[in-house]
Amino acid sequence: MEQNKAVQISSLSKRDSAISISIIGLLFFIFGFVTWINAILIPFFKIACELNHFESYLVAFAFYIAYLVMSLPAGYLLKKVGFKRGMMYGFWAMCIGALLFIPAGLTRTYGIFLTGLFTLGIGLAILQTAANPYITILGAKERAAQRFSIMGICNKMAGILAPLLFSAVVLRPTDSALFKKIALMQGVEKAQALDELIQRVVLPYGIVAVLLLLLGFFVRLSPLPEIDTETETEEVSSANEGKNSILDFPYLVLGAVAIFFHVGSQVIAVDSIVNYATHHGMDFMEAKTFPSYTLTATIIGYLLGITFIPKVLSQLNALKICTLLGLALSCCILLFSGRMTLFGHQTDISVWFIVLLGFANSMIWAGVWPLALDNLGRFIKTGASLLIMGLCGNAIMPLLYGYWADQHSLREAYWVLIPCYTYLIFYAFYGHKLKSWTIKK
Repeated sequence: MEQNKAVQISSLSKRDSAISISIIGLLFFIFGFVTWINAILIPFFKIACELNHFESYLVAFAFYIAYLVMSLPAGYLLKKVGFKRGMMYGFWAMCIGALLFIPAGLTRTYGIFLTGLFTLGIGLAILQTAANPYITILGAKERAAQRFSIMGICNKMAGILAPLLFSAVVLRPTDSALFKKIALMQGVEKAQALDELIQRVVLPYGIVAVLLLLLGFFVRLSPLPEIDTETETEEVSSANEGKNSILDFPYLVLGAVAIFFHVGSQVIAVDSIVNYATHHGMDFMEAKTFPSYTLTATIIGYLLGITFIPKVLSQLNALKICTLLGLALSCCILLFSGRMTLFGHQTDISVWFIVLLGFANSMIWAGVWPLALDNLGRFIKTGASLLIMGLCGNAIMPLLYGYWADQHSLREAYWVLIPCYTYLIFYAFYGHKLKSWTIKK
């Protein structure tokens, strides 16, 4: 039934396209809010559940491994029930995930928290699989990076607000002293203090669950159109002749690997900076603002992308510049140290190189998606699913970072960024051009 109402993008008016982009922008804001709150959950759970670095990064693993598990099923779900109903189911899955925080908080059971995060990730995998193709095809192909930049601003603005709002609702001005006291406590006294600390998340996540339930109804009843992704133009149909699966598109498969390394490096920059800054002597309550600095740097990159693409700079060249800058900044984190004061914060200079990684990461997602989904035609839904699977890089790369941080040091752990940006440079300069797995002589 739903599929019968599907429309061709070319038939949408400018007004309808603008309304659709606005609704998708709201979705990206919600993605960002739920996703980037992990930056503060990781150090919070590390204290409240008494975890080491590796265990604390299971927060990111549980959340993002859902993308690996759910992305292809999400593509088939969208094919069967349509984009809007599929997104409603995604919001309801997230609602269940948020509700699991209630028993987890009441019992201080880390495993239930991880199950809740995994369920939130399942819902987001469905939503992301639906939302990103909309932005790719709602307008001119050469302006796709512009539209992704607008979505990125929505996402990262939520990312700035989420840790600050979480801190305002859950943390107290006296918590720095409390954390020091807890470290000296033992036995029943310590357990009671930690129970009280972790129970602060119960009410906020209960409210979030209700909001996610209502958002499911909103997106189902919204004027967002069901788009036709099954009908191909003659040119695309001819180009895709003889191709039977998404694995027949090398630039798509390599693009999914690029997404894996991109999101992995991005989440390391955001989620590790609080622990890294406190490692260099900064108070936790001061360090909690640094994920917002990193995401602000990303937003600056988005604004420059919106301004200069494609008038001054092509989205491909923006991708090349950002990947090279990411590698350079990763090397600077490893090579340079020394105290410096900036914006009223005194810390190691390498902390600010991590902040600048936010700028380097800004145009990578926006650059990879249009290249990877180019001319997929009827394969676009499953192609988007494959790219969303790449988001499991958010699960695996932080774990590798946490393992190396425990085994060596927090600074040396940033070596994991080097292969990430090296591969992204390969994709930006060469990988996206590969139309066949066979090398022609």
